[in-house]
Amino acid sequence: MLRLLAVSGVLFALALPGNNVGVAYQPEFAEPITNLTVPVGRDATFQCMVLHLGGYRVGWVKADTKAIQAIHDHVITHNPRVSVSHNDFSTWNLHVKNVQEEDRGMYMCQINTDPMKSQMGYLDVVVPPDFVNEDTSGDVMVPEGGTVKLTCRARGYPVPHVLWRREDNADLVIKEPTGSKTKVSTYQGEILKLAKITRSEMGAYLCIASNGVPPSVSKRIMVNVHFHPVIQVPNQLVGAPLSTDVTLECYVEASPKSINYWVRDTEMVISSDKYEVKLISKSLFEVRMVLVIRNFQPRDVGSYRCIAKNSLGEVESNIRLYEIPGPTRRVFPPRYEEEEYEQYGSAEQEEDDDESRTLVQRAGPGAVIPTMGPPIMGTHNTYTENDVPVPPARSGGPRSNIFNKGSLSRLSYGRIWIIGVVYIFLTL
Repeated sequence: MLRLLAVSGVLFALALPGNNVGVAYQPEFAEPITNLTVPVGRDATFQCMVLHLGGYRVGWVKADTKAIQAIHDHVITHNPRVSVSHNDFSTWNLHVKNVQEEDRGMYMCQINTDPMKSQMGYLDVVVPPDFVNEDTSGDVMVPEGGTVKLTCRARGYPVPHVLWRREDNADLVIKEPTGSKTKVSTYQGEILKLAKITRSEMGAYLCIASNGVPPSVSKRIMVNVHFHPVIQVPNQLVGAPLSTDVTLECYVEASPKSINYWVRDTEMVISSDKYEVKLISKSLFEVRMVLVIRNFQPRDVGSYRCIAKNSLGEVESNIRLYEIPGPTRRVFPPRYEEEEYEQYGSAEQEEDDDESRTLVQRAGPGAVIPTMGPPIMGTHNTYTENDVPVPPARSGGPRSNIFNKGSLSRLSYGRIWIIGVVYIFLTL
């Protein structure tokens, strides 16, 4: 290096102007050199503006190493990435291509006057952040209740800062040695400590390194929290009417993921025309087990077991399925004429119906309850003694008195006869 400086000094001395150079106008700098900030790998160019250069020469020197880069039109350094150019002997350029970190520093533009004139500019080479792989965590596995430390080591210039957050944007739970807990959306620092970890903290964590130089970088670290399976059953006793579809449910939590299946008696239940088996994932460790039993029949009554099994253990829960009575219905066709239907529901008839209901309610427990005939356009049901249905009056149109027609209809005679029989029976 000393030899190179000596040679450069000789070359610079040889470039000194002769005595015949006019001294009326001394060279001077037109403006300061602008400092440069360049990302690594880009190109940088310093400009040195000189007035009245005359026969003098311009040189470039890297100030921290004292290494001459160029004199006038000649490149002195052996760095192939350095070159020079000028424009009308007033603008002198020093070019550095594909800037590297070792190019960072002060650069001096000199004019070989006596005494020498010079000015300097600073080249700042910035480096976007990058992770140090050997010092950065990968995916981790930890038992529930354990502690894990996640590390992200980043390099770059300026020194990057590291921020942590969860990929699903859930809060980070920071637990202090004192036992206090703090929930934060992000955490600053190269090391993230998760103490007494729970299954809810399982998931992907992102460490993001940035230093103002694009692009920022991030690393995804998967935290797997392992625990034995747990089953929750909303209803352990399920009843259903016959000929309906019945749904049984179990909720499973397990990590690593469990093998989930249904068993009736000693046989595994699989999807078929009779059964539909579904597994619905709700989170990284939660699964909803669903068993649909189609066309429920008496032979389907019994116990059904939902079972979950992983490398840490096995658990099962039992659901009892039983039959509940459903409604029984028979449909009767209408057995009356349109004329009778028009008379049904007159004012006098409503009074007769009220009297008939009163007589029926007064009958003893051994009495035979007379019926009002088949129901109108409906279904037949079984009624108790005090719940004899009364046919409603027909809506719309004026109510007609059945005695106004001069003779009783067949329906009216039948009702009067029933009332008479009941009255005679009660007076005996």
